[in-house]
Amino acid sequence: MADAVTMQRHFETEWAGRTLSIDVSKYAEQANGSCLVRYGDTVVLVTAVLSATARESIDFFPLMVEFEERLYAAGKIKGSRFIKREGRPPDEAILSGRLIDRAIRPLFPDGIRNDVQVVVTTLSWDQENDSDVLGIIGASAALSVSEIPWDGPIAGLRVGRIPSEDGTRQEWAINPTYAAREKSVLDLVIAGTGERVVMLEAGAREVPEEIFAEAVAFGMKHLRPIVELIAEVQRACGVAKWTPTAPVISDEDRAIEERAREFLRTKIRATLHAGIRETKRERGAFVTTLKGELDAFLTAENVGKDKRKRLFDLVKPLIEAGAVELVLDEDRRVDGRSLTEVRPLAVEVSALPRTHGSGYFCRGETRVLSTVTLGAPSAEQIVDTMEFDVKKRYMHHYNFPPFSVGEAAPMRGPGRREIGHGALAERALEAVIPPKEQFPYTIRVVSEVLSSNGSSSMASTCGSTLALMDAGVPITAPVAGVAMGLASDASGRWKVLTDLQDLEDGKGGMDFKIAGSKQGITAVQMDTKTKGLTMEMVETTLQQAHVGRMRILEAMLAVIPQARAELSVYAPRVQTMQINPERIRDVIGPGGKMINEIIAKTGAEIDIEQTGVVFITSVTKEGMARAVEWITQLTREVKAGEIFRGKVTRLLDFGAFVEILPKQEGLVHVSELAPYRVAQVTDIVNIGDEIPVLVKEIDDLGRINLSLKAAVAAGEVFEYPPAPAHTDHDDRGGFRGPPRHGPGGPRRGPPRDGGRPFRR
Repeated sequence: MADAVTMQRHFETEWAGRTLSIDVSKYAEQANGSCLVRYGDTVVLVTAVLSATARESIDFFPLMVEFEERLYAAGKIKGSRFIKREGRPPDEAILSGRLIDRAIRPLFPDGIRNDVQVVVTTLSWDQENDSDVLGIIGASAALSVSEIPWDGPIAGLRVGRIPSEDGTRQEWAINPTYAAREKSVLDLVIAGTGERVVMLEAGAREVPEEIFAEAVAFGMKHLRPIVELIAEVQRACGVAKWTPTAPVISDEDRAIEERAREFLRTKIRATLHAGIRETKRERGAFVTTLKGELDAFLTAENVGKDKRKRLFDLVKPLIEAGAVELVLDEDRRVDGRSLTEVRPLAVEVSALPRTHGSGYFCRGETRVLSTVTLGAPSAEQIVDTMEFDVKKRYMHHYNFPPFSVGEAAPMRGPGRREIGHGALAERALEAVIPPKEQFPYTIRVVSEVLSSNGSSSMASTCGSTLALMDAGVPITAPVAGVAMGLASDASGRWKVLTDLQDLEDGKGGMDFKIAGSKQGITAVQMDTKTKGLTMEMVETTLQQAHVGRMRILEAMLAVIPQARAELSVYAPRVQTMQINPERIRDVIGPGGKMINEIIAKTGAEIDIEQTGVVFITSVTKEGMARAVEWITQLTREVKAGEIFRGKVTRLLDFGAFVEILPKQEGLVHVSELAPYRVAQVTDIVNIGDEIPVLVKEIDDLGRINLSLKAAVAAGEVFEYPPAPAHTDHDDRGGFRGPPRHGPGGPRRGPPRDGGRPFRR
């Protein structure tokens, strides 16, 4: 191999109002290719390395794409108190790595068995510009200037559709900022050459197919200047491409291989034209039979065992080529379907008795069981990334066990494939999830792939819709998804296939997943095994997928036409209250004492937002009622004239303090205890007594003045102790407590007529 690129060159251009620059081989000169890409103040370092030796005994291209987020890029220090360095990549980084992988993989030549590793490291992030799009551009530039064989360049960008400033129309935007994307009805990432599309990834708010196609065309137009920039970089800094050393094959071995190819082509053509292989098992048996027949043929040709094993690798590619030929020549598929036909569908809801909602979706041999669990708002997932800390109240998790493809393998945690497929199905439903104000629950959907033969992610989308509707989640529209394939050959012939399956995802094909409602598209993911799709291919696929999606939605809605009106009896209930934000502290209490007491005694979960919105979640009606009443009393605004029954909490010489609401006390002055004069407060009430009181007034300082005698006068029941006899001249009531000796002696003289009695 040639030496690593060592020159340093700077290239830049204006792009969508910002400067895009590429510095070649400025830092990582030991890599086969490297570049520093800057857009605004977002900077990524991209490296490409080719291993010195090829792997043996593998039949695939070992490409690895790693997307590394560095927290210092955003000026953050995170993690636990004990671990501060970055660990396993977050899901968002894994998804960005998969995005870049799908963009560059189609342009590598067949037959490479050396490891190729592309690493994208975010060094600086400006809170406006994405590093994933820069990763596509950087990967293209690094591969282009390196000796690694790759048929680029390509470029990537993001397209948004954002309301105009006056709100009268929607406008296209290239690489919109994060703030602008919040208002966009479309978030589309495109990778391509400017003439052909090699990768699409999108989330949308029910965008019609025509608008989506317009977005792709708009993006392709703005890709061309960047592709030309990378081509300029390659011309200035690129080195000669490395050519893998082809194994030396004797004329005899080459003749044997050609005879084996002809034998297989004849058998495959005859078998595919004569009969239909409807199931994956039948097609697998066909492959096994074909290998056996090839083995017998080669044995008769006196070919050794090792050579026969090597020639077995011809079987699958030739079968896939035969399937493509069948489509292009006869409009027929290996399972007998037409090109636009969806496999047989089966739909079921409420399959599981104790889950909050469940849906079973079967399309041919792809079968998925999805479940819904509803939780309190506090169950939201906190997504802690380099960019933003956000909360997710809707999440979808996808499980792909080995038995779903008839294999025995270790069961480990979710891999990149599970994370990617789960995120796609999650994105497909995000646009129709009701807002928190309407449906305050946290929603978790889990899709279990029971059997897989083509697009389990789109089956998971359909299963998610069924489960959500079964759970009573008021989604704004049902969503379904379908995977589209492509049959094409070197001559330029091509045809689009609805509902892709196993043998139809080979060379010259594509996997174009499209999810949406009746109104429009909600999610798209496309990768291809060609050098890219033309706009005509994209438009044809979108329209053909719409027909297939309507067919699937029809089958789903025949089973459950709308979301159930009631939640499952096993689901918790959430009630929303609005309180004065200034009273939040009363609900929480010092150190959280009050809210923890409410939770402990009612069994309810309580979540409070800064706006004063309170979410109370409980699995029992009793717990809900107690929690609601408790918080209502804690935050209730007392008004003059209201009557309460409160508990005496403190006694002073001049009156009694009564708790009328939790943590709200008022004073009953001694003159307001009884309709006669009271000598001592304890003559009427004691600590712990429950008494009726009427709110006389709330003064300017917020102090509450209460009256026991006014409450009794208003009809409340209170049993006074016997009152002493009144004199004619003292209308306040005369009993002031037991007689006391004054300072002048036991007696101060005879009682005066109409005056107070002697004090003893």
